[in-house]
Amino acid sequence: MSSRHDQPLQYLTPGWYAPVMGLSGLSLAWHQAAPLMGEGADAAALVIGLLAAAAFAVLAVATLLRMQRHPKAWADDRRHPVRHTFIATLPISLILLPAVALSLGAPAAPARLMWWAGCASQLVLTVWVLGRWWQGNGAGGLQWASATPALFLPIVGNVLVPIAGVPLGHAEWSAAQFGIGLMFWPVVLTLIVVRIALQGMWPERLLPAAFIFIAPPAAVGLSAMQLGAPAGVVWGLWGMALFGLLWVARLLPRIAAQPFGLAHWGMSFPLASLAALTLRLAAPGGPLAVLGPALLALVSLVITALVLGTVRGLRDGSLLAPEPVAAIQPVAA
Repeated sequence: MSSRHDQPLQYLTPGWYAPVMGLSGLSLAWHQAAPLMGEGADAAALVIGLLAAAAFAVLAVATLLRMQRHPKAWADDRRHPVRHTFIATLPISLILLPAVALSLGAPAAPARLMWWAGCASQLVLTVWVLGRWWQGNGAGGLQWASATPALFLPIVGNVLVPIAGVPLGHAEWSAAQFGIGLMFWPVVLTLIVVRIALQGMWPERLLPAAFIFIAPPAAVGLSAMQLGAPAGVVWGLWGMALFGLLWVARLLPRIAAQPFGLAHWGMSFPLASLAALTLRLAAPGGPLAVLGPALLALVSLVITALVLGTVRGLRDGSLLAPEPVAAIQPVAA
């Protein structure tokens, strides 16, 4: 039986791993800035990477306690038409943290173990999410309520595998799992656009998730570079990601009008991945050598604001609380 002190743990939904993703992406972006900005960039990457690892460790312990003390809450997450997709933030964190560790010169052995755990769990989760689609558009299947940008998470998380997989010497498997995400990225994009046309937008409080549109091309671009893709392909992906930023930026006034919530962390990793790709493509003296640090400064400010908002929300009790009532209702698994 849980105590009143234990109640906030009940609301530790899987989306709480989004900060780990954002911090990991920011660490990778600062590492990519080192050729332009010097050793200070790598020092910043180290501090942010350690913060990401610490956040993951705390969340992992808390998640295990939640599963033990609040099994019904965990079951509700799996049945929810939107929240079930956020379970992917856990294996994605396991894929990103080894990439951060390797970029900072950590030993390969523990990074390889975590990376394989992330790859395997991401693959299983992708099969599980897509397996629900075979139930049709009825209860537990592919409903319009589930067609939000969060649906990119269990699909496109696979494209992140090569970022650490290639340096670890697993290029073949990295390319294979990369292909899974590449195959379903346009499928999910189409579903979301059709949902907007037929059903309208998702709830306002989830609007920050629109920034996830930036992540697929940016993440694909970073991984494609690891896999040796032609420069023209990578530049094309960078253009898609940049357009994604310009596109979703039109929602900023509506996003700013929303009270701070966990959904705002959906802005972090997409912006960080675009900054990382821009810095990776930047040549000294070129236009991206100006744009890359500007994007890095932007995402650093955004994530700083998100961290402060999270601390404030935890302190005043507005986070780790029941979700506001929305048009999206849980369905039977």
